[in-house]
Amino acid sequence: MYNQIKKLSKALFPKRILFKYEPKFRYVLYQFYKGVNFKCNVCDKKLSKFIHLKDGDKLCPRCGSISRTRRLFDILNSGFLKEGINVLDFSPSRSLYRVFKSISSINYTSTNISGDFLSDFQYDIKDLRIENDKYDLIICYHILEHIDDDKKAMQELYRVLKKSGTCIIQTPFKDGDIYEDSSINNEIERLRHFGQEDHVRIYSANGLKDRLEQCGFIVKIKEFNDSENNRFGFKSNEKIILCTK
Repeated sequence: MYNQIKKLSKALFPKRILFKYEPKFRYVLYQFYKGVNFKCNVCDKKLSKFIHLKDGDKLCPRCGSISRTRRLFDILNSGFLKEGINVLDFSPSRSLYRVFKSISSINYTSTNISGDFLSDFQYDIKDLRIENDKYDLIICYHILEHIDDDKKAMQELYRVLKKSGTCIIQTPFKDGDIYEDSSINNEIERLRHFGQEDHVRIYSANGLKDRLEQCGFIVKIKEFNDSENNRFGFKSNEKIILCTK
């Protein structure tokens, strides 16, 4: 039912209206999912269950967070969100955007070039009009697989990150080598080869680590293995990349 309501809403209303009234809609939706079995760590609400999406992901009915969003929030709360830090977030989830904007002790900036997300700026990740060494923390979640010249993007991330700052990166990952082919340039073929119409490659975790290291980063791959039916709706197997300068 949720997917049908979402599809109808997107057809009837412009994005700005949907974004504005989303919290009120989700408040009503949440009433049908109250419980004690599960909990969303982003909005801190207890749930009878998560909404199961077509791709197998688990959505929080109250704030709209998906599994990778909740994992990211858990990581950030492990010591990264320090008072006074400058944060740059690329195409943030709306649930985290709203949370971070409410934290007055951090300087949070978001950017999205497509207009499909809540954001403060429209920076081109390959040509960031930002001074060197500005940000203590950069969140680059599911961005690089969309970028043709990913080396240029990585160089820009390195440039604007402060010394001893951290850049947290995630993309879809596969085993083996990175798979990319610049001759695959239409949506149908990209969907078939890379899993999504606007993806230009599939990284392996080690392949992405190597590219980031070539740009100067110190890189650590962090792996998570949770039970399939864990309380917070995390993915059972997940990797993220922590980059420092």
